[in-house]
Amino acid sequence: MGLTIAVGAADAGHSVVGFDVNESLVNQLNLGYSHIEGITDAAIMGFIAKGSYKASSEASVIEGSDVIVIAVPTPLDEKRNPDLSYVHAAAELINQNVQTPALIINESTSYPGTLRNEIASRVSVVEHLFASSPERVDPGNTQWGTKNTPRLIGGLTPAAVAKAREFYSTFCDSIIEVSSPEVAEAAKIFENTFRQVNIALVNEFAQISDALGISSREVIEAAATKPYGFMTFNPGPGVGGHCIPVDPSYLAHVANEVGVPATFIKRANEVNLAMPAYVVKRVVVGAGGSIAGKSVVVVGVSYKANVADTRETPAVAVIDLLREQGAIVVWHDDLVGNWRGETSAPLTAHDIAVVVTKHDGVSDAAIKASGYVFDCTGTIAGAEGI
Repeated sequence: MGLTIAVGAADAGHSVVGFDVNESLVNQLNLGYSHIEGITDAAIMGFIAKGSYKASSEASVIEGSDVIVIAVPTPLDEKRNPDLSYVHAAAELINQNVQTPALIINESTSYPGTLRNEIASRVSVVEHLFASSPERVDPGNTQWGTKNTPRLIGGLTPAAVAKAREFYSTFCDSIIEVSSPEVAEAAKIFENTFRQVNIALVNEFAQISDALGISSREVIEAAATKPYGFMTFNPGPGVGGHCIPVDPSYLAHVANEVGVPATFIKRANEVNLAMPAYVVKRVVVGAGGSIAGKSVVVVGVSYKANVADTRETPAVAVIDLLREQGAIVVWHDDLVGNWRGETSAPLTAHDIAVVVTKHDGVSDAAIKASGYVFDCTGTIAGAEGI
């Protein structure tokens, strides 16, 4: 998300420096190589040639900036609790290297109070302005991007809000001011909690439908004919990416801190985390009761179609559980290539094909060459699936 903001700002005429501790990434960017979908190498090279963008791993380059955007990961720890170590590191880095007042904006998704209590309280050497504007990047989405997705802004002061509006309005079409950074922060994690809960609901419904002997997808299509009061979500092998599997846990964490047990959110997490086991159970049954010794190809290991991002992908659990059942498992994903110390295998005939994610360029015929196909995406005609 940091590069999308950098490109948007550079395209608007700002002079942008992208700071990252990953020296390899910095070097690749300065050579004009983009690492994310939707931003071309040519675009990066154009900005570098004009002098409007450069990347650096030297923290001193942020001194003198008018605007500093924090766009760091906010993952979960091994116990699935919020891990703000990257946010804290960014705040400390600013505190140590910036001696002139700036507008500091947090775009990293986190629970309400992060800007006020976890960032501003740690950046105290200079009197800065602070605002929150959570990112709303949807990788692979060709309809909605940084420019046309409404931008939420909440600041600690009116001056911070005004400065943030001035900045974002140069490359965002719609700016929406809210009363506090906490509202902006809560809006972002509620957006993704809404999706998590509804995905869990449809995943649970898919299991009920299968037990009843009816197609969950046909039921969903029928329900979607209602012109009001219904929104379509489709079942799948779980949820992935940096947002939907993570953000609801941030909301549940802060809810517990204020004495509200977020039981509904926790149950949605449980349902989605259990989907890989359900998929493997269905595969075992569909393949005759045992997959021990059988060759299995898992098609697609990124978390969504047409992107190479494998963060929190349910393919991890699907592959590991298939191997626990004794299957000989390889995976195919042209966009990912290398992952977990393994390399994408050619998409050839196997005893079983399990489609976790299907990119547009993947051949249905090549998938169907396998003896038994289980499709988690609902896109392979005639295949058994969720």
